[in-house]
Amino acid sequence: MEFVNPGFLYGLIAISIPVIIHLFNFRRFKKVYFTNVSFIKELKLQTQKQSRLKHLLILLMRILAIAAIVLAFAQPFIPISENIIKPNEKNAVSIYIDNSFSMEAESEKGTLLDEAKEKAKEIAGVYKSSDLFQLLTNDFEGRHQRFVSREEFENLVGEVTISPVVKTIQEIIVRQTDLLSDNPARQKTAYEISDFQKGIVNGEINVEDSAVNVFFIPLRAINADNLYIDSCRFSAPVQQVSQSVELKIKIGNSSANAYEKIPVKLKINGQQKALASFDIDPDSFTEITLSYTNYDSGIQYGELEITDYPVMFDDKFYFSYYVTDVTPVLCINGNAHLQNGQSENVYINSMFANDSSFLFRNVNEGNIDYSSLESYQLIIFNGLKEISTGLAQEAKRFVSNGGSLVIFPSEDINFDSYRSFMNSMNVGHYTSLDTADTRVSYINLEHPLFNDVFDEIPENIDLPYVFKNYRISVVTQSRQESLLEMQTGGVFLNMYPVEGGKVYLFAVALQTSFSNFPKHAIFVPTMYKIAVSSVIEDNLYYTIGDRVGNDFLFY
Repeated sequence: MEFVNPGFLYGLIAISIPVIIHLFNFRRFKKVYFTNVSFIKELKLQTQKQSRLKHLLILLMRILAIAAIVLAFAQPFIPISENIIKPNEKNAVSIYIDNSFSMEAESEKGTLLDEAKEKAKEIAGVYKSSDLFQLLTNDFEGRHQRFVSREEFENLVGEVTISPVVKTIQEIIVRQTDLLSDNPARQKTAYEISDFQKGIVNGEINVEDSAVNVFFIPLRAINADNLYIDSCRFSAPVQQVSQSVELKIKIGNSSANAYEKIPVKLKINGQQKALASFDIDPDSFTEITLSYTNYDSGIQYGELEITDYPVMFDDKFYFSYYVTDVTPVLCINGNAHLQNGQSENVYINSMFANDSSFLFRNVNEGNIDYSSLESYQLIIFNGLKEISTGLAQEAKRFVSNGGSLVIFPSEDINFDSYRSFMNSMNVGHYTSLDTADTRVSYINLEHPLFNDVFDEIPENIDLPYVFKNYRISVVTQSRQESLLEMQTGGVFLNMYPVEGGKVYLFAVALQTSFSNFPKHAIFVPTMYKIAVSSVIEDNLYYTIGDRVGNDFLFY
C-alpha cells in the first residue's frame, strides 16, 4: 500500500492524546460515611467494572476516529503493480506526446508541448539506461515506430514540434500496444501525455493487451479561455459571377467571460472583402453574416480571422469554393412533339438559349451522344414517350455522379417504361392521367429553390392553372420534397435526392394543353433556380483528420 500524501501520517501522533486522558483520570471523588458498608462494597465492585469497560470503549473510539481522519487525508492506495520498474528485468516503455495545435497553450513551464517533453524525459530518467524506449506523436512517423536507447529517445523528444495531425487516444493506445506486444521485454508500460481535449477522447478507451500498463498524464493550461471559428456556410447553394453572396459564420466561446466588439475579417484570394464585429455570451455560440460580391469565376480561396489570446491556433479558418460563369444544360427532346419539323420546345429555348450564363444545347432522343452526358450539369427530358434502356442506364449514372435531371413527360407516355426507369432510382413514377381542371395552390417557400424568389407573397397569388396532369406515386423510402402542389392535393413538382444528384419530376408536359405553366411568370424563376442549383456542390472546408472520399485522409 502507498499514500498520496504520506506527510499526513504524522497526525497519528494525535492518538496519544486520548491515551493520556485515559491514563490520567482527574475526576475527583467525594467521601461519604455510612454506618453499615456491607452492601456498598458489593455496589462499588460492580460500578468499577462497568466504568472501566466504558472508558476503554471510549478510548478505542477516539483512537479509531483520529486514525480514520489521518488516513483520509493521507489517501492510501494500492498500485496496479507493486513494482512497475523491476531491477532484474528489462522494461519496454512507450511514451506518447500530444503535439496537436491545442498543446500551444501556455502552461507554468512554457507551452503545454514544452511541459510534455520535459515530463517524457523525466519518465525516461526513472528507468535504467539499458531499458528500451519508444516515442509516439500524432504524426506516426516511421522513425518513431521502433524502440531506442534512453539517450536517443531524449534526442527524439527534443525534435518534437506542433503538427496539424490529430489522433484519438484510442488510436494511440492501439498503436502502442501493437508495438509493445512485438517487444520481447517482460515489463511493458505506456504513458499518455496530453491535454486530453474532448475531440480526442471520444468514447470508451480499451486496452486490448492486459500485459501493458497504461498511465495517463493530463496537462492543464494556465488560461483555457478561447474564442474560435466553428464553421461557415453560404446562404445560397451556388455562387455565380457578379452575384452578391452572404457568408454565415458560427463563432464559439468556451470561456466563462463575455466578449464585445471582437473583430472578424474575411479575405478572398488574399484580398480583404468584409469586416465586422460581434458580441458573444459566456459558453455559447453566435452567428454573424458577411456580405460581398464575387467578381471572378473559378476556385476562390477564403480566409476568416479573429483575434484571440492565448489560444491562437484556431483564430484562422480556411475554406474554398467554386464560382461558375456558365452552366452547361442539355435538353433531350422526344420525337412525339415535332413543331415545324423541330422537336425543340420553344419555352425551354427562350429560357436558356439566349442567356449567356448557360451553355445550352438541344438534341433529339435518337441522336444522343452518351459519352458527352457527363459534361453537363443539368439534363432535361422533354416530351419523351418512353425511356430506352440505354438512356435509362446513362441517366441513372449521370444523376448518381451528382447531376440534376428534369423530367417533363409527353402527352402520351409508356407508363411501364417510365415506371421501370423511376423505380431504378427510387423516385415516384406516373400512375395515371387526371383530366380534371385544377390549379397550383402551394409553393414550398422554405426550399432553396423558392426561398429567395419572392419578397412578399400576396394572399391571392396567381398560380398556374392545370388542365390535365399525371398522378405521381408516393415513395415511402425516398426523401422526396414537394415543391409545388395542386388544389386536389396532387403533386405538381417533386424533387428527389438520388445519391449525389437530384431528380425534378413534373406532373405535366411542357405544353399549354396541360397547363399554362410554361407561359406563367413562375416558370422562369423555377427553371432558372433548378439550373443554377444543378452545379455540383463541394465541401467548403475539411477538418484535419477527416476522410476525403474512400481512400484519403485530409492532413
